[in-house]
Amino acid sequence: MAKSKLRVLPLGGLGEIGKNMTVVEYDGSIVVVDTGLRFPTAEQVGIDLVLPDFTYLRERADDIEGIVITHGHEDHLGALPWILRELGTDIPVYGGPLTMAMARSKLDEHRLKDTDLTDVRPGETLELGAFDIELIHLTHSIPDMMAVALTCDVGTMLITGDYKFDQTPVDGKPADVSRLAELGREGLLLLCGDSTNADRPGFSPSESVAGPNLEAVFGRCEGRIVVTCFASNIHRVQQVVDAAKVHGRRVVLVGRSMRKNINIGRMLGHIDVEDGTFVQPREARDFPDHKLVIVSTGSQGEPLSALRRMAHRDHPQVELHKGDTVVFAATSIPGNERAVNDTIDRLYHIGCDVITARDAPIHASGHGYQEEIKLMLNLTRPKYVMPFHGDYKRIHLHGQLAESVGVPAENVFKGENGLPLELDGDGAAFGSRERAGMIYVDGVDIGDPTDVALRDRRMLSADGIFVVVATISEQDGSSVADPEIIFRGVPYPEDAEGLLGDIRGAITQSLEKAAREEIREVDLLQQVLHDDLAKFVYDRLRRRPMVLPVVVEV
Repeated sequence: MAKSKLRVLPLGGLGEIGKNMTVVEYDGSIVVVDTGLRFPTAEQVGIDLVLPDFTYLRERADDIEGIVITHGHEDHLGALPWILRELGTDIPVYGGPLTMAMARSKLDEHRLKDTDLTDVRPGETLELGAFDIELIHLTHSIPDMMAVALTCDVGTMLITGDYKFDQTPVDGKPADVSRLAELGREGLLLLCGDSTNADRPGFSPSESVAGPNLEAVFGRCEGRIVVTCFASNIHRVQQVVDAAKVHGRRVVLVGRSMRKNINIGRMLGHIDVEDGTFVQPREARDFPDHKLVIVSTGSQGEPLSALRRMAHRDHPQVELHKGDTVVFAATSIPGNERAVNDTIDRLYHIGCDVITARDAPIHASGHGYQEEIKLMLNLTRPKYVMPFHGDYKRIHLHGQLAESVGVPAENVFKGENGLPLELDGDGAAFGSRERAGMIYVDGVDIGDPTDVALRDRRMLSADGIFVVVATISEQDGSSVADPEIIFRGVPYPEDAEGLLGDIRGAITQSLEKAAREEIREVDLLQQVLHDDLAKFVYDRLRRRPMVLPVVVEV
């Protein structure tokens, strides 16, 4: 009897940076690795979050043995509440203690309290259906980062999550290189590796180099210092606290996620802070500027983040002024450069000095460079390689790196979301494409991935809306009252009164034409009005506002 195929289906994270989610399937058992989200682009107007389309799992929810989370970053953990709400809170979730503490906090916010969250230590193994699962400690820009090794009858595959080979990590716990090498000796079937920095040669700098450089930067600042970084970068906050202590400054945490994550980090022993170091934002006014460091969210220019609001003078507790220094202890995620540059520009307009990683080595990437990707490949010696976590360019470059260390080109699979890789004793090949895409979160609701609301929002943001209310006779379809016309956001010339008169004339002509053609159904009348008025407005204004005709019969 032939063995079942091991099936690896990425639902997010390939061809993009963010919303990482992978379905691993064998002999009727499913394990989901990571449930990430990403933040919307400028074109996704009014959307709050973007999730992977997990429609494939809706019909297979009973087959899901568990969800394993590699680490606590939003692009690997953030979609968990929505996925559990849709698929069932009885699905068990596994990860490191910090990762699970962050997941618990996130689920509490969504009032999902029945989920079974299990802390797993490095080296511990789980039996989930047809899979034996092992979590392997790696280093990243957040503690408790672990790769996931999944073993079934076909062989062992490794999903690295995000990693770098940091020899001097802030917490003193380097990656478990010996276990990775053992996997290589035992025979690794498939490596699904992080591609984020596949375009950067050499080795990434150690996270520990940022601490002394932050201390040196602080020594040059005379006024307040505002440091912005990811709320989950607990090690970076520890380095900021240590630098503040050296210079006799108190620390203010600004941003709900920043305060929440630092409290979790302190509780689990990942961050060590002396009593009295932190002060509340409302108490900060009692301290002179040269005695304060503010640690804030907003390093990616997120619209509602604390730093963005400060830059737009819209923050209720912190008002920036000339003499403040803002330190960006993070680099832009690809795609966020425009929002970050806009924030920096606003800060200069206020009179702040701005220091970024270009100006001083105050940030180290959490993702390995090319030599570290090669090291992972050489340690694990996989038979097949499927680059993960990157846009198509980085996936392509990761594939080239695999070939450079001896992996045959035909064994490198450069995939994309929705394209499953199927492996058995005879080889590996891509299978039939499955549905994969995006689900939008608008407020607290999740919408259909083909939601036309986005298109409407783009139209509204570009050319506005034009509403017409026409009142007609039920008997003969003739107009019985002057039409009402409402413009919102439509750029129109100074002679708007004349334009409105012409539009009323166009409406009357359209209705008379419909009456002659004996068009009586309201839906058809509205369609005729829409087409005639859209053409008229474009001819006059060279704009395409959203036209909403409303026909009332009396």
